[in-house]
Amino acid sequence: MQEQLLGNWKSADGKEELKVRSLDENVYIVYYDGDLFRAYHSDIAEIPFVSVQDLNSTDRKFAYVVWKLSDDGKNLRLRSVNDKMIPKDTKDSTAIVALLTKNAENPELFGEQIEFRKEK
Repeated sequence: MQEQLLGNWKSADGKEELKVRSLDENVYIVYYDGDLFRAYHSDIAEIPFVSVQDLNSTDRKFAYVVWKLSDDGKNLRLRSVNDKMIPKDTKDSTAIVALLTKNAENPELFGEQIEFRKEK
C-alpha cells in the first residue's frame, strides 16, 4: 500500500475527481466519475500497473492502468492500457501478465493520460 496515493485528487482541468482509499494492505477502493472501483497494484516489467475492477457493472470487468506519482506526492498521472493489447476474452491473470510483459516497451500499449493534483 502506498500511503501517498490515499486522498482526494482533482484533474488538471478541475472537471474530474478521484478519491483513493485503502480497503486493506493490498486493495484500494477508488471513486472516479461517479463509479466505484477495486484496485490492485502490481509491478510488471518494472512498470507500476493497477488492475481496476468496476464494482458498479454486473460483470465486474477489469481494466488496466499505469500510474506515476510525483516525488513530492502532489501529482498523479494515470495512463490507460490500450484494451486492444489485452483481448477482452483474456481472463487468466498469468496470460495478462505475459501480455503486459511482452508489450511493456510497445508504445501502443498505452492510451490516454490524465493528470491529477492532490487536494489539501
